[in-house]
Amino acid sequence: MSAPEALRGDIRRILLASLPAGTVQWGKKLRTATSLGGGRHQLTFDDGTATTTDLLVGADGTWSKVRPLLSPETPTYSGMSYVDTFLHDVDAAHPGAAAAVGSGAMYALTPGKGFLAHREADDVIHTYVVLERPLDWFAGIDFTDATASKAAVAAEFTGWAPELLSLITDADTTPVLRSIHQLPDNHRWSRTPGVTLLGDAAHVTVPGGEGANTALLDGAELGRLIADHPDHPEAALAAYEQVMFDRAEIEAGAAHETVDLIFGSGAPHALVALFTGDGEDR
Repeated sequence: MSAPEALRGDIRRILLASLPAGTVQWGKKLRTATSLGGGRHQLTFDDGTATTTDLLVGADGTWSKVRPLLSPETPTYSGMSYVDTFLHDVDAAHPGAAAAVGSGAMYALTPGKGFLAHREADDVIHTYVVLERPLDWFAGIDFTDATASKAAVAAEFTGWAPELLSLITDADTTPVLRSIHQLPDNHRWSRTPGVTLLGDAAHVTVPGGEGANTALLDGAELGRLIADHPDHPEAALAAYEQVMFDRAEIEAGAAHETVDLIFGSGAPHALVALFTGDGEDR
């Protein structure tokens, strides 16, 4: 891989800059969403304010407060967690890690664990340290203590190359735990007036490479359909969900295949075979 990915912060700034001032209201963390009947809903926020809606789109992520209006499903732990680390000024300050990662992305894998590291802008290496461990194993680590959490995670890679271990031990930031949760691959619901979901709120799954892209596509398609049916929002929501449900199920299945390819019993050889063309087409 020869080019770094687009930073989500940059994409967010571009999208926000395209909106009229005041469209996005910050500091409005949703506390509850309640049905008022007739397709209307009341939203209450942590700052004590409330509002009512004629059309509610839950784009509020894995632990969506809007999802219970539509579905009884809650995300379950996938068995895998990521630990985020960052190295800054890498060519000067971390030359070993910089050489190992190169100018694009680097995978160092064994079944059930490994490193996914990539270059970002401004001479930064962002690493996902991936471990298949139960939640209570991670609960035993104090992730507010940078020194202790680095040592605990690095201990799982004893004997690995020092330039790989340095992605953890020399991190310029406190490691951040991201426990991966998922909804059923075929998650869907009956049409409920006045409300729908997009992105992780609708179809969170394991990180197979298309999560953010799928969420952006959800939003674009939903916006287009609402614009195409200005007087019939229910028709827009029904058409959106019909397409989104099928696409999300396909992408979730593909994500599980990708995770198994990278971290399954065949790691790292299955991924090497994919890159070299020696394995089964996927």
